[in-house]
This record gives sequence, C-alpha cells and structure tokens, in this order.
Amino acid sequence: MTAINLTHAETRRQLRRARLGEFTKFARRFAGNPLGMIGLAILGVLLASAVFAPLLATHDPYLPDLVHRLSPPSFENWLGTDELGRDIFTRILYGARLTLLIVGLVVATSAPIGLIIGAVAGTSGGWVDAVFMRITDVFLAVPKLLLALAFVAALGPGIVNAALAITLTAWPPYARLARAEALIVRDSDYVNAVRLAGGSEFRIVLRHIMPMCLSSVIVRMTLDMAGIILTAAGLGFIGLGAQPPLPEWGAMISTGRKFIFDQWWVATMPGLAIFIVSLGFNLLGDAMRDLLDPHLRRRA
Repeated sequence: MTAINLTHAETRRQLRRARLGEFTKFARRFAGNPLGMIGLAILGVLLASAVFAPLLATHDPYLPDLVHRLSPPSFENWLGTDELGRDIFTRILYGARLTLLIVGLVVATSAPIGLIIGAVAGTSGGWVDAVFMRITDVFLAVPKLLLALAFVAALGPGIVNAALAITLTAWPPYARLARAEALIVRDSDYVNAVRLAGGSEFRIVLRHIMPMCLSSVIVRMTLDMAGIILTAAGLGFIGLGAQPPLPEWGAMISTGRKFIFDQWWVATMPGLAIFIVSLGFNLLGDAMRDLLDPHLRRRA
C-alpha cells in the first residue's frame, strides 16, 4: 500500500512538472510575439486603471464643477472636462471598472453556456444535436446588437441587464465551436476506451470532451472581448446601458456628441479609450490564436 501511495505521489509530481514545463514553454512563445505583448500591456494598463482608480484619479468622477465646464485639456485637467465640469481623465479611469465588469460578466456566463451546449450536442448527436443547433441558428440569424437591444429593452436599462442581454447574444458562436471540436473528439480511441470501461456520457462530456474544446473557446473568448466592449458602448450610447452619472464610456460619448465640433475632447477621449482597449484585446486574441489553435500549430 505504501509503495502504491508513493507511486501515485510521484505521478502527481511528474504531472505538475509537466504542466509547469508546458506553461513555461507557452509563456516563452508568447513573449516572442511583439503584438501579443502590446495587447497584454494594454490589458495590464486597463486592469491597473480599474484597480487603482482612486489612487490615480485627480478629481472626483461625479462631482460637478460648473466653473470649469467644457475646459480643454490642461495641466489641471489632463483630458479636459465635460459639460458639467467633471474631469474626463478621472471618469475614464472609473469607466475602466465598468468595462471590465461587463466583459467579466459576459465572458463568465456566455462561454460556459456555449461550451456546455456545444459539447453536449456534438457528443450526443441525434435529436439532441438537432434541437440545440436549431436554437443556436435562431440566435445567430439575428444581428448581435439588434438582439441585445431587444433584450435590454425588455429587461430595462442598467449595466447588469446590458451584460445579461449581451450574454444572451454571445453564447451561440461558442456552442458552434465546441460542437465542431466535440464531433472530432467523440469517436477517438481514448473516448471509446472510457466508454468500454463503463464511463457515463456525463463523465465523458465533462472530463474528456470539454477540456479538448477549451483551447479553441479561449481563443474565441479573447477575440470576442473587443466586440463585447463595442456592444456595451453601443448600448450605453443610446441610453440602454449604464445609467448616469456612471462614467460608462459609451454614455460619455453620447453626452459629448453635442459638443463634438467645438469641444471635441468630450467625446473623443472616451472614444479613444474604447479604440485602444478594443485594439489591445484584438492583438491579444490574435496572439492566443497563434499559440493555442491546434490547426495553426500543426501547420506551423
């Protein structure tokens, strides 16, 4: 018994060393991708802005200062002020928190939903696959922003409802992707061996099919984050996302569009923040695809 325990412990140590080696190799390859590093740096700045917003902020993000309303960028207000005299730089910092909150809520819900539906459909086949995929086709047939508008109009404006509405439109691509991966894996030798050993379909899907779909889902997830930000900004722009006085970037652009010709900074600065963050997520997603996509790795 002691010898068996020692063997299991040694096996676990070898697995940990192998995983650490794989992670080190992945990190080294990622560091060799300059565009991916730029995307990672932008994401790091976004995270730091959200976490340390109270320390980095130069003004109160909600306190009006009508004396300095619509002031241009200066040493006192680095990015200028809005129509109520609030510092735009400070509001962009606090808006990073809302952006990360929406992205986190959508990714944490839509990716698992799509992964489960796609893995179950691809593994089961038959009528289960047909029903799940026809439901997926219905959601894919309608443009994302239009469908999100319909859901958030029914649920009511608000940041949580906006995130829920985006989630309801974001899961179908993950389901399609997971189903395609499951169709490839479900008849492989190791899955058939698990079936012959008496493994249930639930265990096969959970322990053997879904992990094989994860790399493709992660790649898709990083590429979708920019689209999530743009959809959330679009909802905020038309007043169905985060409500005033929350410093959501889309809502800031909406209020600043009235001053775009004379006080250009009011709408331009949050728009520039959306552009930079979306670019960062796209660069990061491209790098993750190059490193994690098995088809690209095989081709390389």
